[in-house]
Amino acid sequence: MKLHIKNMVCNRCKMVVKAELEKLGLKPLLVELGEVTLAENISSEDKIKIAERLTDFGFELLADKKTQIAEQIKTAIIKLIHYTKEPLKINLSVYLSEQLKLEYTSLSSIFSEMENQTIEKYFIAQKIEKAKEMLTYGELTLSEIAYQLNYSSVAHLSAQFKKVTGITPSVYKTTSTDSRKTLDEV
Repeated sequence: MKLHIKNMVCNRCKMVVKAELEKLGLKPLLVELGEVTLAENISSEDKIKIAERLTDFGFELLADKKTQIAEQIKTAIIKLIHYTKEPLKINLSVYLSEQLKLEYTSLSSIFSEMENQTIEKYFIAQKIEKAKEMLTYGELTLSEIAYQLNYSSVAHLSAQFKKVTGITPSVYKTTSTDSRKTLDEV
C-alpha cells in the first residue's frame, strides 16, 4: 500500500516518517520523498493515527488524488534541482511526464489548480533557492552556478534571480541576512 505525504523534502524527513510509522507498528518497505510503501494494507483507523502522528512533525497525509499529483510534481522538481548532480538535459515537461506517467497538460492543469501557480514558476523558485544556497556557501562562481542550474548564461540566472528576490546575486552574496526558505516553503 502506498501513502502520499506532504512536506517530505529531505533525508531527515524520510527518517522521521519511517521511525514514526515503525512506532505505530507498521512496516515501511520503501520511504521516498513524498511517498511511503507499506508491506500491508491499513485500515481507516490506522490512517487517522498516521495522519495525527505525522501532523505533529509538520507532515500531511494526502488522500485526494489531485493533491497527491501536485505533491509528486513538487517532489520530482525538488529531487531534480536539489539532489541531482547533472544538469537537466531534457525539457521539464518531458521529465515530469516520464516521472509521473501522465501527460504534461494534465499535470500542468492539476498543479495550477492545486497550488495557485504554474509548474514553471515553482521550478524557477526552486532553482533560485538552490542558487541562494550555492551563493551562501561561496564555493562556486556565478558562472558555475548558472551552468549547474542549467541556465543559458549568467545574465539569464541574474535576471531571474532579481525578478524573484528583488536583488542581484552579487548583492545577495554580500548581504549578511539569509533570506533562504525551507524547501516546503517555496
